[in-house]
Amino acid sequence: MALLQISEPGESPEPHKAKLAAGIDLGTTHSLVASVRSGTAEVLQDEHGTGLLPSIVRYGPDRLVQVGTEAGEHAVSDPANTISSVKRLMGRGADDIGTAIASGYELVAEPGMVRVRTDHGDKSPVEVSAEILRSLRTRAEASLGGDLHGVVITVPAYFDDAQRQATKDAAALAGLNVFRLLNEPTAAAVAYGLDNAAEGVYAVYDLGGGTFDISILRLSRGVFEVIATGGDSALGGDDFDEVIAQWAHPEQSGLSPADWRALKQESRRAKEALTSQESDRIELTLSSGVRIEKQIDRDEFTALSEALLQRTLDACRGTVEDADLTVNEIKGVVLVGGSTRMPQVVDAVGKMFGTEPLVNIDPDEVVAVGAALQANQLAGNQSSGDEWLLL
Repeated sequence: MALLQISEPGESPEPHKAKLAAGIDLGTTHSLVASVRSGTAEVLQDEHGTGLLPSIVRYGPDRLVQVGTEAGEHAVSDPANTISSVKRLMGRGADDIGTAIASGYELVAEPGMVRVRTDHGDKSPVEVSAEILRSLRTRAEASLGGDLHGVVITVPAYFDDAQRQATKDAAALAGLNVFRLLNEPTAAAVAYGLDNAAEGVYAVYDLGGGTFDISILRLSRGVFEVIATGGDSALGGDDFDEVIAQWAHPEQSGLSPADWRALKQESRRAKEALTSQESDRIELTLSSGVRIEKQIDRDEFTALSEALLQRTLDACRGTVEDADLTVNEIKGVVLVGGSTRMPQVVDAVGKMFGTEPLVNIDPDEVVAVGAALQANQLAGNQSSGDEWLLL
């Protein structure tokens, strides 16, 4: 079948010629960049051999800008200038978010948008995201040995026009040519469809750091058709961290930004530990001298997060109904996003759909891999027999 190259309105890919292209998963908690090399899509690593880039930006002294792990090291000591989870602010206005302390930093309301107050001045979410994208661009060009011709950037299926435009603006500010934006669940389906020759109707359950998406797709002979999408753009792993933080220290209103950030970090560490062990101990001393020492086990965490998990399952049921299908007609479920590593998520999704979820591609990497495959085709680098179509 003939390949349909997908581009934004008014744009078209360059003529078929081998060019450097990459797929970028701009995530709430972590971001990745991947590219097709020697016919295989792979996540590109930094000089330390790490693929995941923490989506954290710090505006330090002497106009220093740090991104990733280096920035995260200052999350507690310099919370006002260390920005995380900025994806939740993309394309949002004051009416959507309000003027509150978010993640230990201060939000400033401006007409139609919010900014983050830092020692470098008030920064828009677009500017912060551009720093993350610029870091990924640098990594990709160093790994591939040349300038990127273009990229595909993934976004939650539930992102509205303002959020999508903000993502494009951030890419432009980072000096990236965007072939197109690709919904994260669709990118995951691309990766699984090509790698596993999947056929039939599949659900893509995508629980990331800050957003939840559920998409129903029909895969058939290289054609990827999105039947229905749903989700919650304000639900993700951050909220699972928060329920542990609230349990560990219910009185959070008086916490300083540094203490709040430290509590969230300790809660996230405990959440991640509970994916592989039955219990964990939270130990933290606040700046006031208050000492928090609590033991939490997996069953207790499951109970604490039950309402959050139920919200995702309710969205799944509604989206299956929107597709005019029954759960029994879903052939398989793909898990996407680091938050799907939580055992209670895997169990609940498996029970609801009556099938063991697909996890044979790293849930942190699958979206970037799919985006890289799409970027490779839009750059004109596809091989014979490698044609497929997105609807």
